[in-house]
Amino acid sequence: MKTSVDSWPIPKIRLFLVLGFVFLTNALLAEFIGVKIFSLNSLLGIDNQGNTLEFNLTAGVLLWPVVFVMTDLINEYYGHKVVMIFSALSALCILYAFGMVYGSIALPPAGFWPGSMQGRGVENMQTAYGAVFGQGLWIIAGSITAFLVGQLVDVWVFQRIKRLTGEGKLWLRATGSTMISQGIDSVVVLYIAFYLGADWPLQRVLQIALLNYAFKWVAAMAMTPLIYLVHQRIERHLGPELSEQMRREALLVKN
Repeated sequence: MKTSVDSWPIPKIRLFLVLGFVFLTNALLAEFIGVKIFSLNSLLGIDNQGNTLEFNLTAGVLLWPVVFVMTDLINEYYGHKVVMIFSALSALCILYAFGMVYGSIALPPAGFWPGSMQGRGVENMQTAYGAVFGQGLWIIAGSITAFLVGQLVDVWVFQRIKRLTGEGKLWLRATGSTMISQGIDSVVVLYIAFYLGADWPLQRVLQIALLNYAFKWVAAMAMTPLIYLVHQRIERHLGPELSEQMRREALLVKN
């Protein structure tokens, strides 16, 4: 017996696989590279001497805007239920990946391995490996919770804006939903990971959250032309009739 997916035309299946692949890959990578804190000042070539305010960000902010753009595109053509399926799959993949990483950290290292990179300044590879990949449970819990809450908010706001504005104003529903969801995501992850999990002062948590949100806001605005470009490519790939049908069906999906 055929399911509804079996009846999908090939262009719809291809788009589904591509968007899903980019979504899942970036969500998983953002978790792993997020352990690095980088200096925005140094990246922009700003002198940190004197009274210059130091802006430090998690490397994960480089990829989360991509995830939320994919969220909006999946929402646009497949509806919020498919977005939430991908979000749940991403959370499961992240949990599985961290479980495997923690298992690999616990494996006894080969005798030569801990000192194998001393010539490059790494005194103990086992310690470095554990420090980079062994994130605390509070960070994992905060990140996954923030991700799922952010996704719920994003798809809800996106659909509401689209119902109010119709097919026009893609920039408004894409950017607007991302801005609101990213704000919530930035606060939730730091609140759980560092306020609850590491006893950081609430003021520090909120300051870092605001800075991360500001960076995501700028990134989302900068990606608006890219959203239109990708949207146009998708429309050409699907054809006018299929794309209109998919957008209409996605909007009509009920909770």
